[in-house]
Amino acid sequence: MERADAASAVTTGDEDAVGQGGDTTSKAGSDERSWSSDRREAKPGYTKWKWRARQAAHWSLTTAGQPLSGARMLPSFLIVGGARCGTTSMFSVLEQHPAIFSPLIPRKEVHYFDLAYTHSLAWYRCHFPLTAHARLATRGMDVVPVAGEASPYYMFHPLAPERIQRDLPGVKLLVLLRDPVERAYSAHAHQTGYGYETESFEKALELEDSRMAGEAERLVAEPTHNSLKHRFYGYRTRGHYIDQLEHLEKVFGRDRIFIIDSGDFFTDPGPVYDQTIEFLGLPNINRPVFTPRNARPRSPMSDKVRAELEEHYRPYDERLIAWLGYKPSWCR
Repeated sequence: MERADAASAVTTGDEDAVGQGGDTTSKAGSDERSWSSDRREAKPGYTKWKWRARQAAHWSLTTAGQPLSGARMLPSFLIVGGARCGTTSMFSVLEQHPAIFSPLIPRKEVHYFDLAYTHSLAWYRCHFPLTAHARLATRGMDVVPVAGEASPYYMFHPLAPERIQRDLPGVKLLVLLRDPVERAYSAHAHQTGYGYETESFEKALELEDSRMAGEAERLVAEPTHNSLKHRFYGYRTRGHYIDQLEHLEKVFGRDRIFIIDSGDFFTDPGPVYDQTIEFLGLPNINRPVFTPRNARPRSPMSDKVRAELEEHYRPYDERLIAWLGYKPSWCR
C-alpha cells in the first residue's frame, strides 16, 4: 500500500498518499524497518469553530509574537514538492528526529513563499521555535538543531524558488517524485474530497488547459495574486517534474537538491530515510516510526485514461531520466 508505482498512491495536506489496497508493512532487503500497519487516511476539513480557534492561535503567534521573531529559527531545509508525492509521510518521519524542529502552527505547511509572501520574513520566522528552546532540547547530543517545513506548492509556483533563494540562502531542498499518472489521480481524489473539484477525473483533465491558461503568467505579472486554479487544477501539468527541477537547478544548483523517489521510499523507507538524514548533515541517532500519512482511497483508474496519461508523460520522463542519471521507480 506504500508503493508509489502504477499500483499505488501517495497524499498530503496540500498533498500526500498511500496506494489502493495492499499491505502497509512491506519491506525490502535486510533492513527490518518498515511501514507501520497503522494507516493514516486524510483528515476531514476543520469544523468552523476549530478553524476559528486555529486562526486565533495563528494570529497570536505571528502578530503578537513578532517582537521575538529574531530569536526564532529559520528553516535549514524545505520539502518543496511534489504535490501528492508523499510529503506528509516524509515530514512526519523527519520531525521525529530529535534535532529537527517543525513549525508551531501549522505543523507542516506554512506556504510563505507561494501564498503569503505579502507578509514579512519576521512573520514567517514567527512560525518556528525559539532558537534557545531548540538548543536546550538538544543539549548533550553534540548536534546543531535545524528547522524545516514542507509546502509542496513551492516547487510548482513560478516565483517561489527565487523568493526562497533570496530569503534563505544556503537552504537545502527535498523533492519527492512519484509516478505522475498516479500523482494526477491522487490529486483529483484529494481536491474532490475537500470540495475543490466537482468534475470527474476525465472531465477535469479535459478542462485543465482552459482552467490553467494564463494563470502562471498572471502569478508572475501580479506577485500578490493567489490563483486557486493554478494551485488545484494542474493535475497533468504538475507531473511535468523535469520542468520544475530544471527551474530549481537554475536557482539553487544541483548540490542543494535531494531527490526522493516515493516508490523507493514507500517500498523500503529505512535506507531512504538514512540517505535523507545524511543529506541534511545530521547524525542518525533515532529510530523513527514509519507511518503512511494522508491516504485518499479511490476507485481504480480506467485503462483508457491511464494509457493516455502514460503516453503524455513519456517525453517528460525521458528528460527526467537524463537529468537524474537513472530510471525512477515507475519507469523500471
